[in-house]
Amino acid sequence: MKTITATELARNLRKVLDCMVHDGEEIAIERNHQQIARLVPGPRLQTALEAMADLYRTLPPEAAGGWIKDSREYPGGGWIDEGVHDPWDS
Repeated sequence: MKTITATELARNLRKVLDCMVHDGEEIAIERNHQQIARLVPGPRLQTALEAMADLYRTLPPEAAGGWIKDSREYPGGGWIDEGVHDPWDS
């Protein structure tokens, strides 16, 4: 963890934040040789593929069947067809 003084932070805020985004590590802030705060990077953004990638390892097969069934059911009742249809096709 990198350490900087409160004065350095005040004078170089943009540079410090850019460094934090690039390096992804915490930064300790000191005043009078005593740590007063820590800057912690936010969570990294994920794509939908990354977010769903672990689902197959954590979802048991029994739950997977129910999940697919539930995903095809309309909230008001009825079912979604298996095929893809063009809504503008007459």
